[in-house]
Amino acid sequence: MRRIRKVAVVGSGIMGTGIACHFANIGVEVLLLDILPKEPSAKQKAQGLTLDHPQVRNLIASDNLQKALKSNPSPIYDKKFASRITVGNLEDDLSKIKEVDWIIEVVVERLDIKKLVFGNIEKHRKPGTLISSNTSGIPINLMLEDRSEDFKKHFCGTHFFNPARYLKLLEIIPTKETSQEVIDFHMSYGSKFLGKTTVLCKDTPAFIGNRIGIFGIMHLFNSVKELGLTVSEVDKLTGPVIGRPKSATFRTADVVGLDTLVHVANGLYEAAPNDEMHETFALPDYLQKLLDNGWLGSKSGQGFYKKSKDEKGKKVILELNLDTLEYQPSKKASFPTLELTKTIDEVKDRYKVLVGGKDKAGEFYRKSFSGLFAYASNRIPEISDDYYKIDDAMQGGFGWKHGPFEIWDAIGLKKGLELSKAEGFKPAQWIEEMAAAGVDSFYQVNEAGNKCYYNLEKKAFVEIPGQENFIILENIREAKTIWSNSGANIIDLGDGILNLEFRSKMNSLGGEVLQAMNKAIDLAEESYKGLVIANEGDNFSVGANLGMIFMMAVEQEYDELNFAVKSFQDTMMRLRYSSIPVIAAPHNMALGGGCETCLHVDKVVAHAELYMGLVEFGVGVIPGGGGSKEMALRALEDAEKGDVELNRLQEAFLNIGMAKVATSAYEAMNMKYLKKGRDVIVVNRAEQILIAKKHALLMYEQGYTQPPKMSGKVLGKQALAMFRVGVDSMEDGRFISEHDNKIAQKLGNVMSGGDLSEATVVSEQYLLDLERQAFVELCAEKKTLERIQHMLTKGKPLRN
Repeated sequence: MRRIRKVAVVGSGIMGTGIACHFANIGVEVLLLDILPKEPSAKQKAQGLTLDHPQVRNLIASDNLQKALKSNPSPIYDKKFASRITVGNLEDDLSKIKEVDWIIEVVVERLDIKKLVFGNIEKHRKPGTLISSNTSGIPINLMLEDRSEDFKKHFCGTHFFNPARYLKLLEIIPTKETSQEVIDFHMSYGSKFLGKTTVLCKDTPAFIGNRIGIFGIMHLFNSVKELGLTVSEVDKLTGPVIGRPKSATFRTADVVGLDTLVHVANGLYEAAPNDEMHETFALPDYLQKLLDNGWLGSKSGQGFYKKSKDEKGKKVILELNLDTLEYQPSKKASFPTLELTKTIDEVKDRYKVLVGGKDKAGEFYRKSFSGLFAYASNRIPEISDDYYKIDDAMQGGFGWKHGPFEIWDAIGLKKGLELSKAEGFKPAQWIEEMAAAGVDSFYQVNEAGNKCYYNLEKKAFVEIPGQENFIILENIREAKTIWSNSGANIIDLGDGILNLEFRSKMNSLGGEVLQAMNKAIDLAEESYKGLVIANEGDNFSVGANLGMIFMMAVEQEYDELNFAVKSFQDTMMRLRYSSIPVIAAPHNMALGGGCETCLHVDKVVAHAELYMGLVEFGVGVIPGGGGSKEMALRALEDAEKGDVELNRLQEAFLNIGMAKVATSAYEAMNMKYLKKGRDVIVVNRAEQILIAKKHALLMYEQGYTQPPKMSGKVLGKQALAMFRVGVDSMEDGRFISEHDNKIAQKLGNVMSGGDLSEATVVSEQYLLDLERQAFVELCAEKKTLERIQHMLTKGKPLRN
């Protein structure tokens, strides 16, 4: 069995360092190499170092790595993981590649330079070592000239998307010489260990992701003026409303860099002369003018957007007028068609409404979707034999919630075909044949809950391969839901394990979700072996239902508010002390109550991309669902012999008081939101629910019994005094407001266990009562209500 213990990354630019960091993320040792510098840095010259000194010789790789580690968002899960990366240079250290299992070339996009690098690599490479190129456009086959048979057999393209940590697409592009074992290994390793959506591509211009994605962008660029839309209007139409990133189209172009975008578009224009949409890749006049002016986006300070200040010195965002090429204030875009979708939570259910719009937005969607449908269908079999790979590539590489054929399915196969023709496009003949044969969709789900696609060769639906490692709730929800309400579903995962799926807006935790939590525990304790709490929403949970809390507080219904908080606390205690194992599988944001849910289960199977924290300070309260209690107990429980307990407690206090959010599951473990030795981190989110189910089954089979009631030590007055002095000094120094001080004092009272004369062992319920009292008292404060209202209306915290 092939194992990857060490890789060499040749080329330390943005892409190279990103790839190096992601391999370090998963525990692999990395050798990062680059060329020699022409001269020492100014700092090195001041130290008297010359070109012969090792620090100088490794300057390029070292500097590039440090820049990457300081960037935001970070390319690495935990700064400590950077110790797994060793820098070097191609003169002194190339011989070290004989020690590695995989060599990844990430040098400049020039075939002559790549071939030169490969020639030097082959002098030192050990036979059987994997070798790949991260090119985004150069034909992979052209790189094989003068290479040995062993090199050819173990070589292919492995195209990571930037940033390598965050974008899920990994395109695998074999040559005709690549062995099947190497292809299979890359497909499996990329998915299981790197957490990627691995897509097998043909060696065609720009492969799959960029071929379709850049077409979509250039098609829009070339039609936007014809439709009379502004830059901000297009970004409104092509953002979250259709399941795309918030940066949408023009803002994304600014972030990526217009020069980068144009480089790929020009490459496609030259490399695909027979493409039926060839002229779509030609640059429109306004884009060429932006390049000529050096307005390349964020890197140059202006592109389609520009930050500025108005007459009062207030920061404003200006947008480019595509006709005059002058900047003008960005206006909030609004369309009647978009208003019709506001009550439609599921993105896939919006597409029919959008293409049926009677305004400019509807016209835009009909034109853009129909062009996309036709273009994607005509790329089969040119870039792939199977259309589901195009959908996978667009989801993984461009952050689309649905790929072209999934959008087409949502509109309807025949309807999309008619739409495309009406707009003057010609979809592929195989689409016509599908429709004529009575096939009315591209995808369907079989009885086993697996997604199937229509195989063009077999003229039948077949399972998409690789699903044996996944549980996809969307595919089994209809058939396997055994109980539901407006906020959640309880789904039978099989083998005696239930799944609780949050389905509220942003997966917030209100009365319906708490009811479902209790019902899931009831059902599991009665007839099942365990419970998993997982969902496939954009976020695991953003916390408690703030609107409900605000209404109770405004109406001064404090008894009801106290009851609601106690219900939440009691539900958390049920999670902790149920007679069946409870596993949480959080991903993306797990904030406030979402974090507290994870704090009280038996085990957490966390996705590596986890943003977890107790953020209640931002709305003027303390964590009230057991979070304050739990972090106080964990701080002292985990204090190692010789630790100063006050320091541990202060660290937990500051994490809550500063509303710190972990930016990875590993950071969450450092902050004690996850427990080392108990909780599990997985890189591939698609496998997360299945792994959580396996852990629940294993705990049951090992003879799970209900945990005994827990108690813990608190420090009383000793800690309380420390908190009071520290918080007062922060207010005196104007680091926090008077209201921040009040919230912090109440948190300190809970985490110290109140005004106890000495360190004392107390029950969880004792701390929960203190926590609930503080929460309700803070909700009676005018400034807390102002903070909650600001968060509900503006979506960001208020400092008052």
